Amino acid sequence: MSGPEKPKRRCAIYTRKSTEEGLEQAFNSLDAQREACAAYILSQHHEGWRPVPELYDDGGFSGGNMSRPGLAHLLADVKAGKVDVIVVYKVDRLTRSLADFAKIVDVLDAQGASFVSVTQAFNTTNSMGRLTLNVLLSFAQFEREVTGERIRDKIAASKARGMWIGGVVPLGYEVKDRKLVVVPEDAATVQMIFRRYLALGSALALAEELETKGVRSKPRVSRNGRVHGNARFSRGALYLMLKNRIYLGEITHRGKNYPGEHDAIIDWHLFDDVSALLQHNLVNHQRAAHAEEPSLLVGKVWDDEGRRMAPNHACKRGRRYRYYASTRNWGEPKRAVARVPAGDLEAIVLAQLRHVLRKRNEEIGLLNPDAGVGDELPRNQLERYVQRIDVTADHIRILFSDEIDEGSRSASVEARLIRRGKEVRIAVSPSEQTRTERDPALIKLVVKAHIAREALKSAGDQSIAAIAVEQGYTRDYFGVLLRIAYLAPDIIAAILDGRHPTQLNRQRLARATNLPIEWQAQRQMLGFA
Repeated sequence: MSGPEKPKRRCAIYTRKSTEEGLEQAFNSLDAQREACAAYILSQHHEGWRPVPELYDDGGFSGGNMSRPGLAHLLADVKAGKVDVIVVYKVDRLTRSLADFAKIVDVLDAQGASFVSVTQAFNTTNSMGRLTLNVLLSFAQFEREVTGERIRDKIAASKARGMWIGGVVPLGYEVKDRKLVVVPEDAATVQMIFRRYLALGSALALAEELETKGVRSKPRVSRNGRVHGNARFSRGALYLMLKNRIYLGEITHRGKNYPGEHDAIIDWHLFDDVSALLQHNLVNHQRAAHAEEPSLLVGKVWDDEGRRMAPNHACKRGRRYRYYASTRNWGEPKRAVARVPAGDLEAIVLAQLRHVLRKRNEEIGLLNPDAGVGDELPRNQLERYVQRIDVTADHIRILFSDEIDEGSRSASVEARLIRRGKEVRIAVSPSEQTRTERDPALIKLVVKAHIAREALKSAGDQSIAAIAVEQGYTRDYFGVLLRIAYLAPDIIAAILDGRHPTQLNRQRLARATNLPIEWQAQRQMLGFA
């Protein structure tokens, strides 16, 4: 009599190869692994083992991590209860990392599944089998790390000898017998690009000129037949070319330069001149020296965690928003980035600087204390007078240089960040409010309100609804305009002059449906008092 039928065990075959080399063959390494695993499953037919039809293959993927589509598909099927046994040719096909193996075992244990290596006999369902597997994986991980070190050492030694070890071939060269060889017509293009950058002084202008002349990158065909290149030169591509020391006949590795086996295309004088111009433009870019609104406080602003705040900007719908944002050193834990609007911060610092300089002029007895405290001079003297600015959640603290009297060397302004519409602004107390940029939308709303008021005066017996239709407004919106038309004169003057509270914008004023008639109540409601 035959014994009871064994329960079926659904077996999934997983195959992997680290490189894509040879995968195009009719019978490749993945096929060989799958055939050996299928034969093993067939030998266990009496135990109820049956192969699943799904293929779980990862061709060209390293075993050092779990970022593999085939493995992800396999683990998903294990979690879904579709697989009972994973069958691999060798355990290092599944993973070469001990940490990753622990994660895979957790998934298998949670589903009551296991895996088998065809060429290595062990059973993961008992402690001895797991010990054996851990030892094997430790050696597999060790082998991978030693191989990586050996490859890195070989690359370093080869580059120290000036050898080309592969990669994207720079324009002006081609590879023959594993060496870079100059292509004369392409080399002439490279020399022209270097000279034109010196003449134009701008990578953007150079990119536009090359596009106009029809100069494009060199077309390349990869091993798999894909065509790359033959595209317009972007600024990034030009910067990489202008900094590439291969054109000097050198090979660079980890910050060190070695004489290369290939010939140079660019001479030292031209390369040095281009490098100096690149550095000059970089400094100007960091300081925003040529911007329409240059960042005046570069290198002087710090947040409440002691991090330097560098200029930054964002462009939305054609408008440029400038900020000072916290910088972060690599290796530091991630922390929230502080960001303050540049224009508001600069206006506050300039106002405090003018106040300090005016006070100094009064103390030394100048007949005109405002001498030299105009709008332009302090902007040019920020580097001289302002030493440090600390921005906290509710204060801006300014430290002036030694040229300012000791009693006035520091200033503190109460300020907090608010959101006004789609932008972030700095709100200060009314006593600290200084002239800022005018708000065109807010001014336009006030003008429309006074036009509506004049229309009402000259309307005779017409109803408000009829006047609103004539003006092109709804009755409700026309009523909003009439309320705004009766604002206090000093409030209107402040709006026109740009001295209104930062938090007051067009939306807030238009939505003030309970705007009082009394002027003092208006000032309190809108933040002027």
